[in-house]
Amino acid sequence: MSHSDFKQRFLFPDSDIRGELVRLEDSLTAIQGGRGPAGTTWPMVVQGLVGEAVAAVALLAGTLKFEGRLSLQAQGNGPVSLLLAECSHDGQLRALARHGEGLAFDRADIGTLLGGGTMVITIAPERGRQYQGIVPLEGETLAACLEGYFQYSEQLPTRLWLAAGNGRAAGLMLQRLPDQVATRDANNAMWQHLETLADTLRMEELLDLDADTVLRRLFHETPPRLPEPRPLRFGCTCSRERSRNALLSLGTAELQRILDEDRETTLTCDFCGASEHFDAVDLAAMLREP
Repeated sequence: MSHSDFKQRFLFPDSDIRGELVRLEDSLTAIQGGRGPAGTTWPMVVQGLVGEAVAAVALLAGTLKFEGRLSLQAQGNGPVSLLLAECSHDGQLRALARHGEGLAFDRADIGTLLGGGTMVITIAPERGRQYQGIVPLEGETLAACLEGYFQYSEQLPTRLWLAAGNGRAAGLMLQRLPDQVATRDANNAMWQHLETLADTLRMEELLDLDADTVLRRLFHETPPRLPEPRPLRFGCTCSRERSRNALLSLGTAELQRILDEDRETTLTCDFCGASEHFDAVDLAAMLREP
C-alpha cells in the first residue's frame, strides 16, 4: 500500500478487538498550507501537534456509525491556546492551531504546549443531538490524553500510537469492544498480547513503513482481517452562506456599524484561508432581512 491518505481497519478473528491504522500526507500538506488568514507558518512542534491531532480524529471517526463529524478541541494557557481537528464520516479532514508569537517552543509535550486545560471530543451527527465528552489535559502526549478520554467517557479499553514529521502523520489504534464473539478471559488474554506487540512499534516505523508491512511485523502470529481501506482527504465546510450567517449573527447594530464605517468586509476561513467579500450592497441587503 502506498503513502496516500487512507485509514485501514483491521479485525482479529475470534475476538472482540479491532484496530485502525491511518496514514496522512497530501491532506496534511493542504491543512498546513492554509494556516489561517495570516498565512503564517506554524513552528515545527506545532506542526507535529496538528499532525498528531489530525491522525487522531481520523482514527476516532472510524467509530462513527452515522453521517456526521467528530472533532477534537483542546484549549489551555500554554503557548498553543487552541488546537482543533475534525473528521467527517466520509473522510474529510481539517484542522487549525493558534499560538502566541515570539514564544519558544523548545519542548513538545502537551503540558508545555497547551498548559493546564481541557480536551473536548464532540460527535455531531447530521441528524439528531450531538454528544460531547470533556477530559482534562493530563498526560505527556496527545495519545495519552485520548486514552484517558476513552477510559473516563467511553469505558472502552483503547490504546493509541501517534506520530508526525517530515510532512506526514500516522496513527495506530487498538480498541477492545464488549464481549460478544469471545469470552471475557479470552479477550483479556488477546488484548494483553496485542497491546504488548503494538508497544514494540517505533514511531519512525509507523511513519515510514507502508501499512501492510507495519501490521505484518506487529501481528504476524495473529494476522488480522483487513477490509478495504478507506480514503482520507482535506475538506473544508466553509462557504459563502456560512460566512453570511456569521455576519448576521453579529446583530443589526454591528452590521450597521460595518456598513457606515467600512462599507465592506471580508471574512477569511481559519481552516483553509478561503475569503468571502461582502460589499455595501450585500450588507444593506442583510440589514433589510427580518
